[in-house]
Amino acid sequence: MNKAELISAIADNSGLSKVDSKKALDGFIAAVSNALKSGDKVALVGFGSFDVAERSARTGVNPATGAKIKIDAKKVVKFKAGAELADLVK
Repeated sequence: MNKAELISAIADNSGLSKVDSKKALDGFIAAVSNALKSGDKVALVGFGSFDVAERSARTGVNPATGAKIKIDAKKVVKFKAGAELADLVK
């Protein structure tokens, strides 16, 4: 499902127009992004939680040449599904 399909599904399930559904989705994405940027965790009970984790620097291997490369430390976003969502996809 891409963004346009998600907007259509939100409109169908909520009774909102597609324009309002797009605004709601964009607002949700902006709110989650801003919370993660400021170091907060976003938890939606039953759905899941978004969190920022730190990956330490490490040494990797270029598979084409076999040469060792340095991979810098970075922050990554992690999502952990909640119990209700996990039960739906079983």
